[in-house]
Amino acid sequence: MLLACGSSNVQHENSNSTSNEQNTGVHCSRLIELPIVAASDDGSHDDYEPNKSIDGDLASASRWSSDGVGKYIIFDLAEVVKIKQLQVLWFEGDSRNYYFDIDISHDKAQWTSVLVSGQSSGSQAGYELIDIDDTDGRYVRITGQGNSVDAWNSIVESQIWGCLEGDKTPTSEPTPVPTPEFNLDANLPPSGNFDLQDWTLGVPVDNNNDGKSDTIKENELANGYVHSDWFYTAADGGMVFKAPIDAPKTSTNTSYTRSELREMLRRGDSSIKTQGINQNNWIFSSYSPAEQAKAGGVDGELTATLKVDHVTTTGSSGQVGRVIVGQIHAKDDEPARLYYRLLPGHSKGSIYLAHEPTNGNSEQWYNMIGTRSNSAAEPADGIALGEVFSYSIKVTGHMLTVTIYRDGKADVVQTVDMSDSGFHTGTDQYMYFKAGVYNQNNSGDPNDFVQATFYRLHNTHSGYDH
Repeated sequence: MLLACGSSNVQHENSNSTSNEQNTGVHCSRLIELPIVAASDDGSHDDYEPNKSIDGDLASASRWSSDGVGKYIIFDLAEVVKIKQLQVLWFEGDSRNYYFDIDISHDKAQWTSVLVSGQSSGSQAGYELIDIDDTDGRYVRITGQGNSVDAWNSIVESQIWGCLEGDKTPTSEPTPVPTPEFNLDANLPPSGNFDLQDWTLGVPVDNNNDGKSDTIKENELANGYVHSDWFYTAADGGMVFKAPIDAPKTSTNTSYTRSELREMLRRGDSSIKTQGINQNNWIFSSYSPAEQAKAGGVDGELTATLKVDHVTTTGSSGQVGRVIVGQIHAKDDEPARLYYRLLPGHSKGSIYLAHEPTNGNSEQWYNMIGTRSNSAAEPADGIALGEVFSYSIKVTGHMLTVTIYRDGKADVVQTVDMSDSGFHTGTDQYMYFKAGVYNQNNSGDPNDFVQATFYRLHNTHSGYDH
């Protein structure tokens, strides 16, 4: 059941526009993958025709290849949109550099040059991010100049990112259309569809120039806070979290960026401190009655329905493609971290759980769907990008239970006995849930990112009545 994309890896030089095309007034409020409806070339592709580069098949045999300097492939986006980035999976991209130019056109007659003398990294087996100047157009042309091994131009798969018609400046006030399944209104801020009064939000920006990422406190968040890049309402009403690789972090001790909610049971009452066993945080029912009386709640469950929209495709083999979508955080450690990971070349991702004791014992890892291995085979029952699923992270006493729910499939359940993990009475180990995206990659392209859309988020505790 379901509970109710610094510098790129590409070396390039941008040139000035070479046509008189007019800007359409497309303004990006969020970056999305644009649908490519067709691909074409000059016909000299042998058996590796253009449409194989947009068929979603990441096998190297399913690619566009054309031999010779100046051979090109053209992608048709069906309408004029704003184009911001490309992600290209080059054939054997980890062992050869590809050389290319990129142009954009409204009509395939006049072309605007947006990239001259581009060069792939030669070290990336997965998708490689190509940043370009924001440009309006319908057609994208990549002209190949061969590669460091031979004169072939070969693309396994292509993605184009930017803004669709729905992100253009509206000519009239849009009609609110709630999402039927979840009853969410796309025209409201996230707080209009979700109770965010008992959360703060960490966003990967530093508007107050304190050297750390900003925290949006409960009242501001609940009163309609939106960030057009990192936290906003999607076209289907979902709550979007997005975090790039290179951005401000919560502290100098934090390695990764996040766009993530932190549970705050005080609900905006700033007279209650954020830390400690108090009315802002919760504890396990294995604690003493006196400690339970001080806490804002006892035990708890976090349930969410979401889809992961994008994971990083650049970076080290140990980090690429991974993101944390839910947590239990304690005073210093994390009793639960729920990961989604999609490896390069895979279409389905894995789910796994980490449990971090606070007593010095080793961190514990539990594979739930697929495995966490950097070289894992694609999980037959994995979760694809854009596939909606639900999770529950629940604590009763010392017992942690994490469940993954999917329509038409058996629930996947993992239990962890935490009785020897150090979270016991008298240790001052207060708890709070976290949800959103916590990027687990700091080695890839600075503009690479993770993104997830949440359709349901609910936190409950004994003794907490909201």
